[in-house]
Amino acid sequence: MEVIKTQFPELTSLQLSQLEKLEPLYKEWNSMINVISRKDTDNFYERHVLHSLGIAKVMSFKSGTKVLDVGTGGGFPGIPLAILFPEVHFTLVDSIGKKIKVVTAVVEELGLKNVVAIHGRAEKTPRGFDFVISRAVTRMPAFYSWIRGHFNAKSFNDLKNGILYLKGGDLSEELADFPKAVEYDLSQWFDGEFFETKKVVYVPASR
Repeated sequence: MEVIKTQFPELTSLQLSQLEKLEPLYKEWNSMINVISRKDTDNFYERHVLHSLGIAKVMSFKSGTKVLDVGTGGGFPGIPLAILFPEVHFTLVDSIGKKIKVVTAVVEELGLKNVVAIHGRAEKTPRGFDFVISRAVTRMPAFYSWIRGHFNAKSFNDLKNGILYLKGGDLSEELADFPKAVEYDLSQWFDGEFFETKKVVYVPASR
């Protein structure tokens, strides 16, 4: 939490309170439904919350932006970003019902009014989004095929509508068919071994 406070000094007392509630909430749910790997629970804020907020270092969503989080799992990166951007609309989708159950419970506990959770597949999710976010659910060519028809035609943020994807390692082969893709190394903002190879990948909707 201290690193998050340093990296995002504009956080309000409400936002800080919501972020501080995340760890005990997820530890409680994880004891019943395994939504976070056991090895990551000891590094919860680094590996889940701060990692999710890495997208905010690349894109500061404007009020009214509509964001789809595909394969959200237990709610990452969507829930931390929804806390950071209360005027942005987030739709979190996952094909595993028990994970969406956790997402719904966390959203209700935090009082987030800007989040909708859907149990289903990305391809069948309602359309009309400015950005699609995700955390390494599959390789980019497959991911793009799932969501390419989900974007609004008109852009009003600093980046054109598209994908913001959290992933790590050498992505040159995976992104070979996406010449407009831009990779942002999270190590330029966040210290620590965990972030050495982690990136935010931006792919415009019209690749």
